[in-house]
Amino acid sequence: MTLQIGGSTAEQELAGIRADMSDVILIQPSEFAARVAKAARLMREQGVAALILPAGTSLYYFTGLRWYASERLTAAIITPEARVVFVTPTFEESKLRETLGDKAEIRLWDEEVNPALTVKGWLQDLGCTRGPLALDEAAQFFVFDALRQAIPDQPLINGMCITAECRMHKSAAELALMQKAKNITLDVQRRAARILREGISSFEVAEFIDRAHRAYGASPSTFCIVSFGEMTAMPHGPDGAQYLREGDNVLIDTGCKVGQYHSDITRSYVFGNPTARQREIWNLEKEAQAIAFETAQIGVPCEQVDAAARRVLEAAGFGPDYRLPGLPHRTGHGIGLDIHEWTYLVRGNTRPLAAGMCFSNEPMICIEGEFGVRLEDHFYMTEQGPKWFTAQSASIDLPFGA
Repeated sequence: MTLQIGGSTAEQELAGIRADMSDVILIQPSEFAARVAKAARLMREQGVAALILPAGTSLYYFTGLRWYASERLTAAIITPEARVVFVTPTFEESKLRETLGDKAEIRLWDEEVNPALTVKGWLQDLGCTRGPLALDEAAQFFVFDALRQAIPDQPLINGMCITAECRMHKSAAELALMQKAKNITLDVQRRAARILREGISSFEVAEFIDRAHRAYGASPSTFCIVSFGEMTAMPHGPDGAQYLREGDNVLIDTGCKVGQYHSDITRSYVFGNPTARQREIWNLEKEAQAIAFETAQIGVPCEQVDAAARRVLEAAGFGPDYRLPGLPHRTGHGIGLDIHEWTYLVRGNTRPLAAGMCFSNEPMICIEGEFGVRLEDHFYMTEQGPKWFTAQSASIDLPFGA
């Protein structure tokens, strides 16, 4: 049996968890204000009249307001002078003020009113009537369509020119929240490996992982992929239950949130004694991940990180490109308030790496009919180069290090 795998129970592992969130510092009002100021500066530089943020992640990022999208428009408008105003249904005002306080500028609309006209009224009052309007790229289509018809004289443009430029560069406070979440998930991964036994179901493992994340004081699992055997060659796993057998490859990919910021870690190993083939592919995955990390230096285009990992795999006879057997997806994604966000380590992305950017590093090897191996760890860029958030797997025999 591979070391660090099996030999414990869910009850024993949960009993060993001690929740400690005493070191967690949430994003402070001063940081939200700094984000708005940066967005305003970008708007001035680009000649954007206003940034419109309906319910969603970017609304929270800039204002601290967590609101879920529905058929009723609630949105923030940010001006080039860093003024922030809100639009919401009349009956939601008290709920908004719970978060925003009495000083927030809120304009209300009743059920029979077109809320896009309310937005138009705010824009006129604010003097934001010249230049394009940047709309959050995640906005629902009906919001875009209503604004387009209500304000025909101002073009709507993709708000990524503002939102992504702000969100892809993480602050020290953001990095600290992500570090906490990733530390928790890595330990949950260790504990999940120890509860494995022959015949255990993938659903039982996923349930344990969710309970363990909660026990640490984090959010429930934001997602959980547990795959055994041949199913590990499916990047996002099958829908049905699987049952663990001796000699199976195991792939577990999961995460949680702390202070709204995500973790996302994948571990791959063998339940039993690895074969020469399993060991060979695991080591190749480890090499591809290491080369990707070494390539990620300040100023290097994002696509070069992806290309470096693919060269390792192609030299071993996999691929090329996205063909199987090989690496069927990009090498990495950005992470923060969304589990997948800007920017991406993928062909065609020529954006240079810069300090504060955060990425997954997961050049998965998929061999249909056999198994798959994905080692996923995350790193962030410093002025001196990349830095791992958490320790990587040491070997197929020591998947959680010495």
